Amino acid sequence: MTAQIRTFQTPSLFAKYGGLGALRAVIFDFYDRVLESDVVGHFFEDVDLAKLVDHQTKFFASVLGGPAKFADQRLAYAHAHLHVTHAHFDEIAVILRDTLTDAGFTPEDLKLTLAAVEARRSIIVK
Repeated sequence: MTAQIRTFQTPSLFAKYGGLGALRAVIFDFYDRVLESDVVGHFFEDVDLAKLVDHQTKFFASVLGGPAKFADQRLAYAHAHLHVTHAHFDEIAVILRDTLTDAGFTPEDLKLTLAAVEARRSIIVK
């Protein structure tokens, strides 16, 4: 008698936290907080927020293992003209951490997500 090997796939963080609709709501919450920031809010004053939320939703869907793909080159291009500093990036990271915590991300999932964002710091900060 041969033993059968069973494999189990854990759901992606994208699926775990509710997919596209739930993620979009989190991104809207994130930008509500970003706009209130004295450190980074000015970057978003004349931005089409609906379009930005759409792009960020795709980015985070990709980061969380969802169906979207988002190339690092696209991030570099989108941020090249903004002169983002490490202080700006740090502020965004804090706002993101708070937003994801309030959205119910577990500490482990929060750590993974923030690490994926941190891994792109050199692409965004110039």
